[in-house]
Amino acid sequence: MGLEVFRIALAALRANVLRSILTMLGIVIGVAAVIAMIALGDGAQQSVRERIGRLGTTVLQIDAQRIVQAGIGTSIHKKMTMADAQAIEERSPHVLAVEPQQDKDLQIVWRNKNTNITILGVTANYLDVRKYELATGRMFTSGDDIGKQRVVVLGAGALTQLEVTDPFAIIGENVRINGMQFQVIGTLKAKGSTGFGSPDDQVLIPLGTSRYRLFKTDRIDDIFVLASSEDDIPLAMAEIGQALRRLHRIPPGGEDDFRIRNQADILSTLGETTAVFSTLLAGIAAVSLLVGGIGIMNIMLVSVTERTREIGIRKALGATRKNILFQFLIEAVTLCLLGGAIGIATGISGAIVLRDALGWTTAVGPTSIALAFVFATAIGLLFGVWPARRASSLDPIEALRFE
Repeated sequence: MGLEVFRIALAALRANVLRSILTMLGIVIGVAAVIAMIALGDGAQQSVRERIGRLGTTVLQIDAQRIVQAGIGTSIHKKMTMADAQAIEERSPHVLAVEPQQDKDLQIVWRNKNTNITILGVTANYLDVRKYELATGRMFTSGDDIGKQRVVVLGAGALTQLEVTDPFAIIGENVRINGMQFQVIGTLKAKGSTGFGSPDDQVLIPLGTSRYRLFKTDRIDDIFVLASSEDDIPLAMAEIGQALRRLHRIPPGGEDDFRIRNQADILSTLGETTAVFSTLLAGIAAVSLLVGGIGIMNIMLVSVTERTREIGIRKALGATRKNILFQFLIEAVTLCLLGGAIGIATGISGAIVLRDALGWTTAVGPTSIALAFVFATAIGLLFGVWPARRASSLDPIEALRFE
């Protein structure tokens, strides 16, 4: 009897193909939107994890932090200086390398091309600490830094913005930064963008050159350090904190005027941000599923009205209330599952199009597909119950009299 009920339900859907397709459309759009939005959110989190991995899991970042005194935001230690970097290097046994840097957005000009980009004044160990690799040429040396040489290493993003087609050809060429001439001695391999700013959009110059020639300030914007291992990160952070508190003469119990961040903290923060973002997008897309469910309920109610005599005949021939209820539930769930399957295929295709056409990182996992199927089934049951109950509760005599 159960198989017969299932066959009758499918026959009823085939009898109204166009209406069934239009009814499924809301579910298709809703499921596709949810799949695509979750794929974008998961892709963003995956990109963040990959980027943090490329930057190095043992890298720590130190910068100045404003502290609050008497309810007013003030900065006791107004800037980080080379003295801070030196103190960290001398008093932190679990730190392998220290890399202070300055940064500023300035114009760079090559031939008839120009762009505004981040200029970084860094030390010669920048590539080792920040996990970058040279594509062509060489990195400047400690001697270039001490001698305040006007040499530059271009990031992959800078090459793109300056429309450099051959990275080898620009080696030895001169560029102007803020009107000052520099010689290109190397280029960096690309790390790729993650949607949170590209690490390739940068130009490197010696720290001594930036301090005394270009930026003309002793202020250090950030200090990056390389811990000896992931297990030693807490010890390295404690040693750095102790060294800086001693240098800044912060009394016991006083608030730090600096901040130490590891890549795990950054990953956690960005991961929470992308998770909220993807949840918000999925929630907005889920509204389409709700609308689709209401559409199915409306169509099923109309179907009950149109098939009142059929229901009366089936009851007169021995169909039970349970049979009628089961039949209409099967119709509603079938519509939702078919719409869900088409929606999943559409959503996966949309995620692929976003990845290939726009270069966005997307990731479609089995969890989102399973979730879409569960939602589709739940909507079919939820919005199919009322029409099914209404059909099953019809009095057979009254139904047979219905015109």
